[in-house]
Amino acid sequence: MGNKGGSAERDRAIAGGEGADASIEKGIWRYEIAERMAVVVDGEDYFAHVHTAMFNARTQIVLIGWDFDTRISLRRGEDWENGDIDRPAKLGKYLPWLVKTHEGLDIRILKWGLSWVQFLKRGRMAYDIARMWMVDGISFRFDSHHPPGCSHHQKIAVFDRQLAVCGGIDLTYDRWDTREHLEDDPRRVNWPGNTHGPWHDITVMMTGPIVGALFDLCDTRWQVAGGKPLDRPERPAKKPWPDQLEAHFEDVEIGLSRTRAACGEVTEVHEVEELFLALIARAKRFIYIENQYFTSRKIAEAIAKRLSEPNPPEIVIIHPRHADGWLEQQAMDHARDLVAEAVETADVRDCFEVYIPYTGETPIYVHAKLMIVDDEVLRIGSANLNNRSLGLDSECDTILDTTRPHNANRGLEDRIRAIRVSLLAEHCGVEEPEMEAALEKHGSMQAVIAAHGSQGPRQLRAYVPPTKSEFQEWLAESAMLDPERPSGILRPFARGGLFGKGGRLRRLRDKAKRKLLK
Repeated sequence: MGNKGGSAERDRAIAGGEGADASIEKGIWRYEIAERMAVVVDGEDYFAHVHTAMFNARTQIVLIGWDFDTRISLRRGEDWENGDIDRPAKLGKYLPWLVKTHEGLDIRILKWGLSWVQFLKRGRMAYDIARMWMVDGISFRFDSHHPPGCSHHQKIAVFDRQLAVCGGIDLTYDRWDTREHLEDDPRRVNWPGNTHGPWHDITVMMTGPIVGALFDLCDTRWQVAGGKPLDRPERPAKKPWPDQLEAHFEDVEIGLSRTRAACGEVTEVHEVEELFLALIARAKRFIYIENQYFTSRKIAEAIAKRLSEPNPPEIVIIHPRHADGWLEQQAMDHARDLVAEAVETADVRDCFEVYIPYTGETPIYVHAKLMIVDDEVLRIGSANLNNRSLGLDSECDTILDTTRPHNANRGLEDRIRAIRVSLLAEHCGVEEPEMEAALEKHGSMQAVIAAHGSQGPRQLRAYVPPTKSEFQEWLAESAMLDPERPSGILRPFARGGLFGKGGRLRRLRDKAKRKLLK
């Protein structure tokens, strides 16, 4: 099966950062070349491409995720539902079928450890996992090597060490949807009798040396979770890249940025935080963000600082109406409201806005983690704009920076702009040429959204924070459910709470309160 790394290599990986030197640039762990890179938007295409990549793999599949659910179907449609295709669509049947069909195929699955109790609630999935544990060629581990209250949040897949996925989409329930985000879509079914609402997400698929870097990261997490070093079999001649997947970029240098909390011999890493702050400071014209959460004091203060400048960049955030689940709503929704209100106080030139996407009258859940700066930087990964992603949970983001020497003067900005146009067109329910023309005409994203984002079947609506009770405000300001460091879990107002002590955001929050009292 190939060579395995020794214990010294494992120790070096854990202490120093996945077998490589420490960060070569602030906020970046490693730069490597992606021979091909495709941005995959929403679950329909992603699940289909992963299904194909799994079939194309011949030696090894490594899946690293926050969650997996074997009951989901990766392919939807009449042929798959009627069994007219000779490959299983359901994940729990597909994986055992693959190792029986492709002799020598090795499948490794790593899932966040605390949520193992989910298996006991998922009926059929518990059976699927027990059955897979009996199949040679499939290994399943739970990653519990985190401080209390922290989680494994990376979403990475590596196929034959020649194709890698990194982004925000887990192979679990609720994620499948089309880019049309129909208000009622019977295909959005997790399993018989269980459906879900519209869901927006994004990830990237890449080939080239960047795959080796992501494999190193997976290898370290596998070892930290108690496994032996991953095998490194010979790479097959044919790469598992899906034929139907069109690359958006070729021969580009990609950076990787991580978060990792200290735990035992594992050292802490805050590259995600450093890079977010650097990109906000760098922006000259605009920042376009799609993200699940917006509760980080540091990021909010960085945005407020830019908005206070004489010529601030336009900042647009696409965000879900509510967090997913009651506890997350208590932890994130009310904190988001207070943070957004404070930032708005600094926005004297109306350059900042948070929007909620809708299909009909139904809000679309935004799970994507994307940032575009001046069409020069494209950032896609697993990290949210909350404290957990900056200091508690394991994260990994990919960064394409067109100003890097290898990427410069190649017209890559036009390709990033095309992705931004495509996403805005999706959210506003218009065709991409119409969105491109609207951006040329109006000059700003907010003006385009005002003109085109409130008429069609899909809309972007400016978010207006609701009134909160005293307890909701106290819970949000305490930050004990979303602290800046692991030591703050369930400790009200650790490190000053949501607004810190004496910082810019606290002053803005006090100003917002005084404004409301007038």
